[in-house]
Amino acid sequence: MATVLSLSGSPSASSRTAGLLRHLGARVAEQGHHVVPLDVRTLPAEPLLHGDTAAPDILRAVELVQSADGVVVGTPVYKAAYSGLLKSLLDLLPQTALAGKTVLPLATGGTAAHALAIDYALRPVLSSMGAPHIVQGWFVLDRHISLDGGRVRVDPGAEEGLHKVVDRFTGALASRSALAGAR
Repeated sequence: MATVLSLSGSPSASSRTAGLLRHLGARVAEQGHHVVPLDVRTLPAEPLLHGDTAAPDILRAVELVQSADGVVVGTPVYKAAYSGLLKSLLDLLPQTALAGKTVLPLATGGTAAHALAIDYALRPVLSSMGAPHIVQGWFVLDRHISLDGGRVRVDPGAEEGLHKVVDRFTGALASRSALAGAR
């Protein structure tokens, strides 16, 4: 069983991105993994924006990243890039925070034109942080995600693609765990 950090970079309390991550986290948990959610928006703004890496909540976030076997990074796309809130946290993590981890990047947005933000904005940052295995990312249009009283619904076409990338992610986690266990 791997520990998976579900990291939401959305600043919104009623976030489709966070809802999507919880929805996918249930699938990851069904496959036998322990999922730990972290919404960056719940971290205190002052230490996050001032780069205070000694603040207790920031230290806890760093520990969650470092102790995870895999990380699902979800972000809304703003102006063709991942959220500034997510960037604020990524900037505070150690340069090699993702070393040895399997990572799944996910993004949500209002237009398919933003789909490239995963490969051109987010993936390079994740790679520079030492992630040895970044599985194929996935983009979901906002209109394909609905939040209904705490329940998340994803359009069937989008759901099918999401299940495929999540299953690849959990398969990669299992392979890395088996490889580490063989050593």
